[in-house]
Amino acid sequence: MGIKVLVVDDSSFFRRRVSEIVNHDPDLEVIGMASNGVEAIKMVAELQPQVITMDIEMPVMDGITAVKRIMESHPTPILMFSSLTHEGAKATLDALEAGALDFLPKRFEDIASNKDEAIAQLQQRVKALGRRRIYRPIRPATMRSNDSSTSMTAGSSGTSTAEPSRFQRARAALQPIREESAAEVRRHATPAPAPIKATGKHYRALLIGTSTGGPVALQRILTQFPANYPHPILLIQHMPAAFTPAFAARLNGLCQIEVKEASNGDMMRPGCAYLAPGGMQMMIERAGTSGRIKVLAGSPEMNYKPSVDITFASASKVFGGDVLAVVLTGMGADGREGARMLKSAGATIWAQDEASSVVYGMPQAVAVAGISTQSIALDHMADAILRESGRG
Repeated sequence: MGIKVLVVDDSSFFRRRVSEIVNHDPDLEVIGMASNGVEAIKMVAELQPQVITMDIEMPVMDGITAVKRIMESHPTPILMFSSLTHEGAKATLDALEAGALDFLPKRFEDIASNKDEAIAQLQQRVKALGRRRIYRPIRPATMRSNDSSTSMTAGSSGTSTAEPSRFQRARAALQPIREESAAEVRRHATPAPAPIKATGKHYRALLIGTSTGGPVALQRILTQFPANYPHPILLIQHMPAAFTPAFAARLNGLCQIEVKEASNGDMMRPGCAYLAPGGMQMMIERAGTSGRIKVLAGSPEMNYKPSVDITFASASKVFGGDVLAVVLTGMGADGREGARMLKSAGATIWAQDEASSVVYGMPQAVAVAGISTQSIALDHMADAILRESGRG
């Protein structure tokens, strides 16, 4: 029996089109279609699909609200369809934060260069999510902060007169949809492993590559970094060009470190994270002791723009072994060959573990190849990185 799919969209044409594509794969089966979020919630309870495809803008109840309600009552892997606009990017990031696991452009011509490839990508994404159990990480109750602006001063009325700091806003944004009891937190928590012993190695940069599931994973890790994190950070997330400015801005508002979309010529600074622009390639070139970022279009034949392999490979030539590189959740094997080059230069390579990965493709590729030395759960990745970087 195929993976059971529920298709949710207010357009009858789009519902039929997606259903045709899904049903054309023998491993997939559409078991229902809904035209808005309210219908979707009811059908999820009745039909118990293994994957949901969800539109964002719908009447009666929008997709983001529907995602939140579904994740409260019947957690199910959800693939969002989004427009490649600034507003579409913000809404998609909201949906991912609400619990959706992946997204695709709603216009099929934006997915791939030809129709057959776009269809194959949609089918592959749905199948990957259908094989995935919902992972519920521990949500941090507080965030690290050395900023005195997080304190609130009371006025004569006894109410706060200060504007909430960005760290307080971040804490509010990261709260669960509903409060969980202590028993629920323990039940969903990833068992804490023995702490990874820091090697004491000197590093000049931290590199993180990821794809499906990466936006949420990066947010969970980076929001735990202190403002004085000692190394520059390069982030390579498979993401369309319209999305990376909004994603960088969101991370910057939530994190104590600075996060920006990388620009050509940026000098790498400690405590700053540079997100590779969508549709481009991010490389590093020698410049003083820190390195300089080079952003270019790259070859049109490249499958990934940005590509983890390209950034990792360029880092191996500039920094040699003085790199901590982490491969997080994602489909495919991008990052394996670049990580191999870093490993040959003496760099430290880690991978996210299978249990906490949305798709165990990219981290599995480096683990199976014997390139990574540690497989670490998402809940514990930030602590491990900080300890290895001398900030644990």
